[in-house]
Amino acid sequence: MNKEILRLAIPNILSNISIPLLSTVDTALMGRLSEAHIGAVGVGAMIFNFVYWNFGFLRMGTTGLTAQAYGQNNTLDIANNLVRAVLVALILAGMIMILQVPFGQASIYLMNATGEQRFLLEEYFYIRIWAAPATLALFAFFGWFFGMQNAVFPLILTIIINVVNIVLSYVFVWQLNMGVAGVAWGTVVAQYVGLLGAIFLFFKKYTTYLQYFKKESILKLNELKRFLIINRDIFIRTVCLTFAFGFFYSQSSTEGELMLAVNVILMQFVNWMSYAVDGFAFASESLVGKYVGANNESKTRKAIRLSFFWGMIMALLYSLFYYGFGENLLYVFTDKSNVIEASLPFLFWMALFPVLSTPCYIWDGVFIGMTASIAMRNCMILAFVVFFLSYYLLTDYGNHGLWLTLCIFMISRTVFQWLVFQKRGLELR
Repeated sequence: MNKEILRLAIPNILSNISIPLLSTVDTALMGRLSEAHIGAVGVGAMIFNFVYWNFGFLRMGTTGLTAQAYGQNNTLDIANNLVRAVLVALILAGMIMILQVPFGQASIYLMNATGEQRFLLEEYFYIRIWAAPATLALFAFFGWFFGMQNAVFPLILTIIINVVNIVLSYVFVWQLNMGVAGVAWGTVVAQYVGLLGAIFLFFKKYTTYLQYFKKESILKLNELKRFLIINRDIFIRTVCLTFAFGFFYSQSSTEGELMLAVNVILMQFVNWMSYAVDGFAFASESLVGKYVGANNESKTRKAIRLSFFWGMIMALLYSLFYYGFGENLLYVFTDKSNVIEASLPFLFWMALFPVLSTPCYIWDGVFIGMTASIAMRNCMILAFVVFFLSYYLLTDYGNHGLWLTLCIFMISRTVFQWLVFQKRGLELR
C-alpha cells in the first residue's frame, strides 16, 4: 500500500509543486517592478483562484466517480465520466466569457483595489479570462486521469504548462516590457498548449474508450443526476473555501499596499506547502475511490491511514524548512527591503501552518474518493461560520489576527471532518 500511495503521490507532488513555482515566478517578476505590481498580480491570481477553485468539482468529482468505476471495472461509466465533465466545463467556460465584464468589475471592487493597482488589475483580469475554456477543460482531463490511477499524465501536462508559462512570462515582461499584461498572456497561451497536450495523451493511451462515447448513455438521467449532485455539493464547499481566502486578501488590502504585498508573498509559502501535501490528498482520492468501488473495506481503511501518515511527514518537513530558511526565502520573491522587513514578524505563522492545516487536506481527498460530497459540503459550511466568528473576535490584532483566523479555519475543517467520519465511517455520503 505504501508503494501504491507513493506511486501516485510522488508524480502528484512534482506536478503540484510546479504550480506555485509559476506564481512564484510571477510574483518575483512583479517584485522587481513595484508594490502595486506585486499586489495587482497577487490579487488578480486570487480572483482567478476564486473562479477556478469554485469549478474544481470538475476535477474532484470526476476523480471520485472515475476511480470508483475503475475499481468496479465499469468501462462505460469510465468513458462517460470524462465526456460529461468536459461538456460541463465548456458550458461553464462559455458562461464566464459572456459575463466577464460584470464579473470582473464586481471582483475588482470586492478586492478593494484603488489607483494604479486597480488599473493594473483590470489589465491582468481581462486578458487572463480568455484562458477559461482551456483551464476548465483541463480540470476534467486531470480528474479523469487521476481516477484512472494515472498520476504521470497530469505531471507531464503540468510541467509543460508551467514551463511554457514561465518562459513566455519572462520574455513578455523583461524582453518585450509588457508588464502585467505579459504575465497574463503567458498564462493564456500555456493553458491552451496544455489542453492540446491532454487531448494528445488521451488518444495516445485511451483510444479504446472512444467506442463507449454514446450520447444516450452520456445523458442517462440517473447517472447524469448523480454527477451533477456530487459536483453541486463540491461546488458549494469550494465557494466557502475560496471566499475565505478571498476575504483574507480583501482584508489585507485594507491594511495598505505594503501589508497586501507582505501577505501575497507569505501566501506563496502556503501555496508551496499545500500543493505538495495535496500530492498525498490526490493519492487518497484515487486509492480510496478505487477500493470503495471494489467494495474492499480493509484496503480502503489502510489507504486512509497511510495517506495521513505520509501527509503529516510532508507537513513536518515543510514546517522545519520554513522555520530554518523562511527569511532567506523572502529574497526569492522581492528585493524591496521594506517589504522584507514588514514580512519578518509574520514568518512564524509559516512554520505553524503546515502542521495545523495538513489533516484537512487529506480528509478532503478521503471524502472525494468516497464521493461523500454532502458531508464534505456540510463540514466546510460549519468551518466557514467558525472562520468569520474568529475574524471578528480577533480583528483588533491586525495581521496576526488575520493569520490566526486562517489557522483556526483549517483546524475547524479537520475537526468537523473527523467527527463526521467517526460517526458514519465508510457509509458516509
